[in-house]
Amino acid sequence: MSNTDDLDDESNTPIAQRLPVGAKNYMTPAGYAKMQAEFKHLVEIERPQVVQTVSWAASNGDRSENGDYIYGKRRLREIDRRLRYLTKRIENAEVVDSRLQDHQRVFFGATVTYARQDGGECTVTIVGADEIDPLKGCVSWFSPIARALSKAQVGDEVVLHTPAGKE
Repeated sequence: MSNTDDLDDESNTPIAQRLPVGAKNYMTPAGYAKMQAEFKHLVEIERPQVVQTVSWAASNGDRSENGDYIYGKRRLREIDRRLRYLTKRIENAEVVDSRLQDHQRVFFGATVTYARQDGGECTVTIVGADEIDPLKGCVSWFSPIARALSKAQVGDEVVLHTPAGKE
């Protein structure tokens, strides 16, 4: 996690990734696999390396001015916080394979290209909250654009309500 200002105080969940109350944690198979790989990497590789560094630093004596010890302990807390977060998200994940859905309508996992009022086109992929990447066009299933496109078919006109008005 990059910045604690981007976190919800109560749950330590990145604000952009908070699910609507009562909503399921839908994920694509790729997003689920990526999350499991991150968990495995933290548990099997990164955390043991940091523990080893902290143990070595602690054996050097005075811990109050020992940068390796102080940084290592801080990094362990960050890793443990991330592991708790990943554990909750993986346990509550509901993996949805878009290949098994109706391809005539827009549903979770669909990649949709739509025309904008200004004549431009935009392509988005509807993914889970943990897979959001605006630079790659990946939007959450509960975002305004995904909700507007949901269940639409080719040729349908969809209205998106934005702060600037209807589009």
